[in-house]
Amino acid sequence: MRTLQLFSASALALIAATPAIAQDAPAAATQEEEASGNEVVITATRRNETVQDVPIAVTAVPAALLENAGVEDIRGLEQLAPSLQSSTGQSSATGTTLYIRGITTAGDNPGFEPAVGVFIDGVFRARAGVAISELPELERVEVLRGPQGTLFGRNTSAGALSIFTAQPAFDLGGYITGSYGNYDAIEIKGAITGPVSEQLALRFDGGYRKRDGYIDDVNSDRMFNDVNRWYARGQALYDTASFSLRVIADYYETDEQCCGAVSAVRGPFAPLIEGIAGAQGRDGLYTGHPSERRMAASPNRDFSEKVRDWGISAEANAELGDIKLTSITAYRNWRALRNQDVDFSGIDRAYRDGYRNELVDFTQELRFQGSAFDGALDWLVGGFYLNESNKVHDTVRIGNDGNRYVDSIFNALAGPSFGGSVQFYGSLGAAPTPGAVFLNPAVPNALAAYQAVYGAALAPIVGCFRTAVGAAPSGVVPVATCNALGYSPTPVAGLAALAASPLPGATAGQGNTNDYRVDTNAFALFTHNIINISDRLSLTLGARWNYEKKELSATINNNTGSCTFFNQVRAGNTAAVQYANLLRQLGLFNNLFLLSCNPAINTEFNGSYAHERDESKITGTAKLAFKVSDDVLLYGGYDRGYKSGGYNMDQATFDSVLLGGNGAQGSDLAFGSESVDAYEIGLKTQWGRAFTFNIAAFYQKFSDLQSLVFSGNNFVVQNVDSTTSKGVELESIIQPVRDFTVRLGYSWIDAKYDADNNFTGTPLQGQEGRQLNNQPEHTVTIATTWMPRISSNIRGLVHFDMRYNSEVNIPSSNPNPATGRTALYNPGYPLIGARVGIQTEDGKKSLEFFVENLTNQYYHITGFAVPEQTGNFAAYPGLPRFFGIKAKVGF
Repeated sequence: MRTLQLFSASALALIAATPAIAQDAPAAATQEEEASGNEVVITATRRNETVQDVPIAVTAVPAALLENAGVEDIRGLEQLAPSLQSSTGQSSATGTTLYIRGITTAGDNPGFEPAVGVFIDGVFRARAGVAISELPELERVEVLRGPQGTLFGRNTSAGALSIFTAQPAFDLGGYITGSYGNYDAIEIKGAITGPVSEQLALRFDGGYRKRDGYIDDVNSDRMFNDVNRWYARGQALYDTASFSLRVIADYYETDEQCCGAVSAVRGPFAPLIEGIAGAQGRDGLYTGHPSERRMAASPNRDFSEKVRDWGISAEANAELGDIKLTSITAYRNWRALRNQDVDFSGIDRAYRDGYRNELVDFTQELRFQGSAFDGALDWLVGGFYLNESNKVHDTVRIGNDGNRYVDSIFNALAGPSFGGSVQFYGSLGAAPTPGAVFLNPAVPNALAAYQAVYGAALAPIVGCFRTAVGAAPSGVVPVATCNALGYSPTPVAGLAALAASPLPGATAGQGNTNDYRVDTNAFALFTHNIINISDRLSLTLGARWNYEKKELSATINNNTGSCTFFNQVRAGNTAAVQYANLLRQLGLFNNLFLLSCNPAINTEFNGSYAHERDESKITGTAKLAFKVSDDVLLYGGYDRGYKSGGYNMDQATFDSVLLGGNGAQGSDLAFGSESVDAYEIGLKTQWGRAFTFNIAAFYQKFSDLQSLVFSGNNFVVQNVDSTTSKGVELESIIQPVRDFTVRLGYSWIDAKYDADNNFTGTPLQGQEGRQLNNQPEHTVTIATTWMPRISSNIRGLVHFDMRYNSEVNIPSSNPNPATGRTALYNPGYPLIGARVGIQTEDGKKSLEFFVENLTNQYYHITGFAVPEQTGNFAAYPGLPRFFGIKAKVGF
């Protein structure tokens, strides 16, 4: 009979991905329980189990540790989880990235969905930047490593953060905390909760935090990278013996200046920038060490960033006989409004003004869960729906120094070849244009004279060009030669005036006003089933069917005056074509085009575009777990992960006809999906309360990994054929006595683009076979907490945490073949935090002194090659030392 039950259970598990819906343990049952100091009850498998009992790689961080480590948002979690890493680029709202096991997506591209999903109280947050809002009081955080899809509503290819906030309580209580620190940092947070009736409880949380910026603008009295944000949150919990409903409404707002970048490496264009800025009494680039955290910005530009985020969710849990039903319904509206000095210098080359990104998400998740065959099968089936509207209003503008910067570049690089000076847009006074240099009437119309003045290589080009202008008779250079070089043997109307005069330039304030919209509808059915073959051996089988459709609409509107000449070339204007022919032969055309009519503001791309894509995929998991003893678990498994494709919401992705492309099309903005085959084995051990030790080894092979790269003009998505992430993770908790706990973590992560990729001609050129940028190979975390008893009702608190990252390349240049290093590079470094204080036995009152980045360690968070500034690389500096005092009063 037992054999028949097992056979039936296996069959049911394999076919359970039929149209059905899913489950979760009641919300009221998800609160942290600590049977011992190192056991935290989690719901990573949608069942109440301790970390030591689940056959998956998961880090559980309890509320007390989160508070002691000073975690304010999800970026602070990396101090406690070695395989998790965060990065913030040009915007804390839209440029935040999360890594797990070296793999990330999202960042400086609003069309890029995350590989690491963030779920707050079961609700999926559509982008990492959306999820960095201030966190209220937490119960715990679960960091799940590896592909997820058979347990969560939204599938992810690298991992997930599942964050659980404190619920309403049926006993009256609350707290208020206040802190003050350096950089004039002030924070106030509080909550109150209590019953309305025996079955209904409410909770209200709120907080405000401000801090001065830590990046100094040397051209004004401004400080960038400040904090100024507040939030309010209300909850209602209705709970009976067989039914619960939890409703959450929240609002969050910021008004900050973020994110400044310091000049870390300067190239040949640096003197030009210094010269243009210096003529106006400003610094062009600050040349001190990046650790000084000082930058040069245009006084009339800023990094304003305002975020408004609000939403409402409802989680219902019901006991339907032996079946548990969970429904999570959520609506979220997030909006960011940004300005940006996009040249990151003291000249006013270009800027963003009024950039907007708005995400509106509706999600619905249903889960059914139960057991069958006398406990031989624990089954779960579920469904998920996502409706998302992603809108971007982009505004890139030319600044007051736009024409002057272009002219200065060509004057410096090409001027010596043109008798000492040259320009295109007339911003440098009397400097001639290249055409005017070749039309010098003092040079006789004879090939020998051309050779003597311009050199043998240029002589025939000059002669043919002068003939086309009408400044030289036909035949000075053989007509056949001129035909071969592409010049008219007879004068071309308008060419003389075009060549001798400055080209039409850009007027300050011109640029683009673009609107993009991507609508997403995603449907999924998933199942996760545990077959208990014996008391010690279990088999987990899961599957997911995912269907997704995305529809793009875009309206591109550029009015860039310096594109005028290039539009004439594209339209076939004979004079413009002849002059462009000369500039190409001089090696100037492409660079002039990219500087004057940058892809981000190219009028060639004006128009309306539409495109749609849909895809479906089946993924799944299979894991075998063996309980060697009550304290030792051995497991291994396979996961197939997937993340859908999407759209690059940036006109610079279009290809130009003038550079050999086929012109702008909606499909140019599309990028493909990624998939991963992940293998993992693990061992979890525990010896009472005093010691746990877990180890996991993994191998992940990604196909078409969505890699966000900087092309020199913008961030674009490049699907990488093959990427491998492999490694080993160790975690241990040592608690010899209840008052003293040490948590240790180590990860060795070898995450590389495979050597057989061919990145020639792409932004990733030279990175074949190399470690992914910004991913340390070795990471160590330590968190130690000692709470000695001082009196019958007073305890002390001594907390220390440290994260050590080994050396990493930072996104910037191609790696040096000899050293393997990029232009920006972090040597290995530690980040240390500490907290010392006293608190009452029940934790309701406390006074603490805290410090973050105790040694004031400098490091680059990330970096980039500055657009249009060859050899200049900028870095986003890490946080300096913060310290202060914090008090808490609860009841």
